[in-house]
Amino acid sequence: MTQPTPRLDAPRTPSAIDARAEQHHHDVLTLRPEEATSLGLPGHETEYGDYSPTGAAALDELNRRLLEDLDRLEPTDDVDRVTKAAMQERIGLERELHATGRTVLNNIASPAQGIRAIFDLMPTDTTEHWEHIGGRLENLPAALSGYTQSLLASREAGHVAAARQVDIVIDQARAHVAVGGFFPSLLDRARTADAVPQALHSRIERGVATAAAAYAEFAEALETGLRPHAPAEDAVGQEHYALASRQFLGARIDLEETYAWGQDELARIIAAQEQDAERIRPGASIDQARQILDGDPARQLSGTEALRSWMQGLSDRALERMREHFEIPSPMDRIECMIAPTQEGGIYYTGPSEDFSRPGRMWWSVPAGENEFTTWAETTTVYHEGVPGHHLQIATAMMAREELNAWRRTACWTSGHGEGWALYAERLMEEFGFLEDAGDHLGMLDMQRMRAARVVFDIGYHCGFEAPASVGGGAWDPQKGYEFLSKHLNISEGQRRFEFTRYLGWPGQAPSYKVGQRIWEQIRAEHEAREGADFDLKAFHTRALRLGSMGLDTLREALR
Repeated sequence: MTQPTPRLDAPRTPSAIDARAEQHHHDVLTLRPEEATSLGLPGHETEYGDYSPTGAAALDELNRRLLEDLDRLEPTDDVDRVTKAAMQERIGLERELHATGRTVLNNIASPAQGIRAIFDLMPTDTTEHWEHIGGRLENLPAALSGYTQSLLASREAGHVAAARQVDIVIDQARAHVAVGGFFPSLLDRARTADAVPQALHSRIERGVATAAAAYAEFAEALETGLRPHAPAEDAVGQEHYALASRQFLGARIDLEETYAWGQDELARIIAAQEQDAERIRPGASIDQARQILDGDPARQLSGTEALRSWMQGLSDRALERMREHFEIPSPMDRIECMIAPTQEGGIYYTGPSEDFSRPGRMWWSVPAGENEFTTWAETTTVYHEGVPGHHLQIATAMMAREELNAWRRTACWTSGHGEGWALYAERLMEEFGFLEDAGDHLGMLDMQRMRAARVVFDIGYHCGFEAPASVGGGAWDPQKGYEFLSKHLNISEGQRRFEFTRYLGWPGQAPSYKVGQRIWEQIRAEHEAREGADFDLKAFHTRALRLGSMGLDTLREALR
């Protein structure tokens, strides 16, 4: 039975700070209309933002004016105080990053991927939907051209992504155009769609050709304009890494202490895995236990449709059973599991539209050639991406319309807060008794081990700290890095190579999961110690999630 939507005792009157936040959110969507599509908001279905230096400067000016206005506005209540603090921290950091003159290019989270990926969130049910796709295809070349200009400007400022990242993005761009790639596949879908009349099909065919040509030209521009200037060295150094760490955590941490903690945490997790291996078969090593689990027919899935169906079933059951631990009112009591239209690796979540007509979705981008999967290794991933992980977190904030302005509900996202919560949610499922099966528990620890290992690798490699003795100590290098990750990341070879490249090209992001989890657990422990027998875990979680995403230092203060 669906629970009623929770309501405040008295509706809150929006303040001047709320109004300024709403205006800023609206202005950003005007400059970045793809974000409106991501949120399921109408009115920007065919548009792209300006990815050129001019567009970046316009966004920075928008941010400057916001911060100037916030300095003059006084909070009227605690909600205002949190909004002001969160915006000053997040938007202020955006301005610091803009001032570096760097334009991001990497294998997972740069406009090179985002300009294409927006099509994954565009509906295809009606003729109008396909008209929107046709319009956005026509506008794609200008977006890529602007991004190319920004990359060249960044080059002139002395900032070029490492050669490894340039090479993989060139490969990705060309794969989108190749037979079986995204754009030819999109055209095939249009050919067989009942909602696409002949005239519209011709427009989409022209749009696909134009967009594909733009990605081919983009690959050529990277090869000739960026690749000759790309450094072989992947590490960014401590100064830039400290800024990147703040970007993803919204908290200042001691990098050397966190590096040492990551190694201690990794050792603790391995010891716990050895206990699971003993439960699976007395005397078994961790690797032997994995082999036993992989050979268990009851834990095997063959084909991506079997994978998707299993994900959906587990998500549905978890959502229903989590009602006793969390507030899960309608319409957030629905999640949709999908196989992504790309083969780049990675599993991710996209939030629902504001009206929840498009549900929250869990996506699995299955690398080419991978067709066999094991449930024991992925059960915890479903909890991470779905309930009580990202879906619960994001949907709860989106439903808090009576408390939160649009910027706080839908626009503010801090990786350490969001990914830290999702990793904390995996451990919650252990705490709630959902991982008593030794195989599923080992799988959860495998994911925790992966996140701890990348704290060590990411911080150590980019900051130049000494490598662990297990890989020979001394200075990190790519060979030591891959050897280290191969020991600790129990994922397929295709996924491991994707992750290795991701950590090298997106400094500070990967550790935000485990470090974010650490900070979430610290905050909870502080409240448990202060409240003693009066501590209510469900109430703590509800209050924390209804605040929405923000930097973790801001969260700590907001919950006090």
